[in-house]
Amino acid sequence: MTSAGEPPQTRAIDLDHAGRWRAFWVCVSVAALTILDISKVNVGLASIESALGGGSTELQLVVSGYILAFGLTLVPFGRIGDQRSRRTLMIVGLSSFMVTSIVCALAPNIWVLVIGRFLQGIAAGIQMPQVMGTIQQVFQGKERGAAFGLFGAVIGLSTAFGPTLGGLLIALGGPEDGWRWIFWMNVPLCLAVLILAARALPEVRRPSTAALTLDPVGLALFALVVATLMLPFLFTTGSPSDAPERWWLLVPCTLFAAAFVAWERRYAARGRSPLVPLRLFRIMSWRNGTALQTLYFAALPSVFLLTALYLQAGLGLEAVFAGMVTIGFALMSAVTSWYGGRIVARYGRALVVFGLAVVLVAIVALVAIARLASDEVTPWLMVVALALGGVGGGFVISPNQTLTLAEIPPSEGGLAGSVGQLGQRVGNAIGAAIALSMFYSTIYREDGTRSGSAVFHDAYGTGLLAAALFVAAALAVSLVDLGARRRRERSGAGEA
Repeated sequence: MTSAGEPPQTRAIDLDHAGRWRAFWVCVSVAALTILDISKVNVGLASIESALGGGSTELQLVVSGYILAFGLTLVPFGRIGDQRSRRTLMIVGLSSFMVTSIVCALAPNIWVLVIGRFLQGIAAGIQMPQVMGTIQQVFQGKERGAAFGLFGAVIGLSTAFGPTLGGLLIALGGPEDGWRWIFWMNVPLCLAVLILAARALPEVRRPSTAALTLDPVGLALFALVVATLMLPFLFTTGSPSDAPERWWLLVPCTLFAAAFVAWERRYAARGRSPLVPLRLFRIMSWRNGTALQTLYFAALPSVFLLTALYLQAGLGLEAVFAGMVTIGFALMSAVTSWYGGRIVARYGRALVVFGLAVVLVAIVALVAIARLASDEVTPWLMVVALALGGVGGGFVISPNQTLTLAEIPPSEGGLAGSVGQLGQRVGNAIGAAIALSMFYSTIYREDGTRSGSAVFHDAYGTGLLAAALFVAAALAVSLVDLGARRRRERSGAGEA
């Protein structure tokens, strides 16, 4: 029996070993495509401006429109996937992602590109929850830890290689139209994954008599909360021209959030299935893990963003070479993500604590390099520091994902994973806004008082302090969670 407001439980999918891993590789391919389009487009903004024109607002919308639409659609489509067919939704999302990539690649002006990016973000929000839900439902026990380990490796590679790949495509396509290659690349990749998805993904459907419940009032309130929360941060560039009025959106955000919580409680009390079951927040492992990944993703993408800005604008490196500095992080995080997934069952949250501590040391090292090193050796020292950060980063993402979803039933894997993904997107927006503000405010403050490269050294170091604080906060959450887990284990041992 299920309690009021809970969906019927769905057991794990019964596939053979080969079938499980075929479905897994389809899922990680979809995730890689989705994550790459967050990071690789950043490198192409200068090329887009040269080809299509547009001011800072339009260029910001090219990036923020994708992230906002992604965040808005994650949770509702995670809910639909839990109630209906994840396979069908993944295929729909992939097909839409391919079509919208073509729209972006052919965009004749900046506003067509902005609209295309927003629609592409919706497609990403349709397909990404199905990835987490399918992995959660296909794998069990230690094998799930190994799957999330490999998943974390792919996400780490996608996040870190995005700028490098974007810079390489721009170099191959030329400064005028190289940015179009960034979107054209998605078309053959989507086609290949679509073929694999049609063959390898298992079909899971609710009984046909079960009604699809979406909680329309909750959905509307949720959309308002996400939009009013993310927009002020997404439109923060650190420039003095940023409109201060945008921060007033946080006032209605607070009101909408209170109304959303009150409505969801009332909706569940009437025996209905709310959009986000608030009972999930009573699960310690999921609550702490979601908070941790929100804080971590406020830091990590900001490190890559500031590094690309600093190396290109401050030291004059071309985009493709600036992107290469992060390759060490990508490779090391891939190795430790895979290994972390194999040993997380043994070490638990302590593994995440270790990983976060290493990442924090690496960011502090980057700050020291920016402050003390010469221009000539800075990129090489940053390669070493980022490789060290990759070692720690791999022990954060995949083990935390395993621990976060460990107590979530497969029937709600898509929704629970979607909230985590939303936390990542919100964290990304907030972290980038704060880091960029600190970076550019230092440049504006010191402009004319110090030489060009010295100003950028200071700006980079100041901006990274924000990332360091977010990682420190994530480390504090992980230590609290570790302590709670150990107290619960001792209590359980005492009762036994």
